[in-house]
Amino acid sequence: MRILQVSAELFPLLKTGGLADIAGALPLALMAAGQEARVLLPGFPAILAGVADAAPVAELTAPWGERARLLLGRITTAGAPDTPAYVIDAPALYDRPGNPYEDPRRQPYADNHRRFALLGWAAAQLAQGLDPGWQPDIVHAHDWHAALAPAYMAFAPRGRQPRAGSVFTVHNLAYQGLFAASHFAELGLPAAAFSIDGLEYHGQLSFMKGGLCFADRLTTVSPTYAREIQTPEQGCGLDGLLRSRAEVLTGILNAVDDQVWNPATDALIPHRYDLRRMTGKVRNKAALQEELGLAPQTHAPLFVLVSRLTEQKGLHLVLEGLDGLLAQGGQLALLGSGDAWLEAAFKQRAAHAPQSVSVTLGYSEATAHRLFGAGDVTLVPSLFEPCGLTQMYGLKYGSLPLVHRIGGLADTVVDATIEDLASGEATGFAFDDFGAEGYARAVRRAFALYQRPADWRAVRASAMRRPADWGSAAAQYLGVYAAALNPRPSPPP
Repeated sequence: MRILQVSAELFPLLKTGGLADIAGALPLALMAAGQEARVLLPGFPAILAGVADAAPVAELTAPWGERARLLLGRITTAGAPDTPAYVIDAPALYDRPGNPYEDPRRQPYADNHRRFALLGWAAAQLAQGLDPGWQPDIVHAHDWHAALAPAYMAFAPRGRQPRAGSVFTVHNLAYQGLFAASHFAELGLPAAAFSIDGLEYHGQLSFMKGGLCFADRLTTVSPTYAREIQTPEQGCGLDGLLRSRAEVLTGILNAVDDQVWNPATDALIPHRYDLRRMTGKVRNKAALQEELGLAPQTHAPLFVLVSRLTEQKGLHLVLEGLDGLLAQGGQLALLGSGDAWLEAAFKQRAAHAPQSVSVTLGYSEATAHRLFGAGDVTLVPSLFEPCGLTQMYGLKYGSLPLVHRIGGLADTVVDATIEDLASGEATGFAFDDFGAEGYARAVRRAFALYQRPADWRAVRASAMRRPADWGSAAAQYLGVYAAALNPRPSPPP
């Protein structure tokens, strides 16, 4: 099967969050399963720099008249085959300061509707045979940035070539790609596409809704999140549409790329380790405490937090509970950036207790690996979490996750209750009531278990053994792709 993966970012070339990790790992897993996978990416400078041997495939003229080139090259990954990569070379759209979505002042670019419509439109052109040497059977679009690909495919003229199937994956329903309705005329879609059964959303233009309405099959990144987004509480205004398409919606739990996240082989941590030889983790903790200026206390549980600093991530709970964590003898090491008030609040706490709290603003892949390699507990107290990769990295590295039991966090972490300790299924700590007391009780349970070293080691071993392989996830995606090639009519949204 020839499968085109379409996304705005991809690890290791460009990463702002978990989407990049999935976009980088899934094509490799599909190729390992014997499939032909390629990726389509916007030509951000970091992506153009990372794609080797890029050569022109076609000249493009966007529906609004902008010119671009489609290049084909390859992405080299250590220990894996190269990934063939199409890149849209459009410097006027993509060669800009800031991150892929915002300018240096953290304001969304005013023409984001064109920047990402071009990504979906180019995917649809490839589905119609733009590259005479390779035509996909499946176009798999990821998140709102690529969500117009299924819409362009649905309204494309039917030719003699076989019809490509479309799959749309929601990584986070809260980010929907909403624009003024006046921009619809630029997209080159027929008027019928802008309706209640299409891209129109309360008088606005919604890229996310386009993917949800027009893709043959829908997926999201955990089974629990697939159920949650069909409710008013988590549906972000799209729950009715998702319920109407429930028959084509599948929750597939994200996995972890073992080539990147594996403490036994990780070159980014100072001391490698595995379940048979855990001394490396103790040495990593000592090294990180020295690096960050934390007190060199081997027996102080080290809580690590690698996250965007937003209220959605439950970080106000961490702030509220920090006095209690420190009073019980713990330490906190944070890596992340986001809301200014959260950045300032955490920096203030670090300044007041520099031997117990470390805050590193920004993101560094190497620092993230060192935190997981050293940490005892990984904090992920999110208000909602479609899947979450942070807790999976914590599991792999024996840094027991402490999570709000929601979305993919509920699917991946088993609370250390008495019965789950006895059965050997416990892998971390979970709380149900999203508030200060629920979070504080989970923190107290973490300290209580840490004071029982034999039980701690048993839970840590269960966590590190938990399967999170891409082979299983890829097999589930192949089932979805097969269904997309033979779609059954679904009721109108």
